[in-house]
Amino acid sequence: MFKKKALIPVLIGLALVAAGCGQKPAAEPANANQPAAAQTAKLDQIKKAGKIVVGTSADYPPYEFHKEVDKKDEIVGFDIEIAKAIAKDLGVNLEVKDMKFDGLLPALEAGNVDFIISGMTPTPERKQSVDFTEIYYTAVQKVVVRAEDKDKYKAVEDLAGKRVGAQKGATQEQIVRKQMPNSEMKALGKISDLMLDLKNKKTEALVVEQPVAEAYLSKNPDLVLSDVKLSSEDSGSAIAVKKGSADLVDAMNKTLDKLIQDKSVDKFVTEANESVE
Repeated sequence: MFKKKALIPVLIGLALVAAGCGQKPAAEPANANQPAAAQTAKLDQIKKAGKIVVGTSADYPPYEFHKEVDKKDEIVGFDIEIAKAIAKDLGVNLEVKDMKFDGLLPALEAGNVDFIISGMTPTPERKQSVDFTEIYYTAVQKVVVRAEDKDKYKAVEDLAGKRVGAQKGATQEQIVRKQMPNSEMKALGKISDLMLDLKNKKTEALVVEQPVAEAYLSKNPDLVLSDVKLSSEDSGSAIAVKKGSADLVDAMNKTLDKLIQDKSVDKFVTEANESVE
């Protein structure tokens, strides 16, 4: 995620796509070569069905995570609130499917979900196979270490020869590869597993988006944000839809514009952070 959720590109093979992230480019328009009917078919199909299915990787608080609500397990987070707003504006119900981050794009390609919201960055590689909305949130990348090692790891160079964790298929995987070439990268599918690895000294550091880091650190006082500085890279999050879904992208952008302008996204982020257990 990146996101999460921020966000680690692997080039696409026919129908399999590994999610990768890097710099935040502007979202490309839907494929202009496709007939208008093909571009509008998806939105019409969703409205006719009366529901829209979102794919997410619910291990990335405050973007999306599991929480017990009224004694029932629910997927919550500010990404989910955005998804709910989109479904409401489209006049349909929302169905949430939870899966590993690196399985999201293949699920979209296969038609198992209608869109992805999971702190995903619209990289050039991803844009070869899917369309993206505008950026709805941008976060800073941070390095998490054990509290006892904060003074030990203050620069990228201090992590040379050390094992650094990153979420598989997310932006942070490429950040480690590119900005920490002398470190050993360990990629796992879940942030919670990466945090556990760090606590158990199986890795020495973890690259993660700041809001995600803060959500975990609030419950793990033995972990802290390090002073390691990563070069500035955009890690904006956008919504992914199947290629050629121009009308669906336009409809989603209208909702995003409204949520950004009235500060609802900021409100969703704050409330999600406060609800992390």
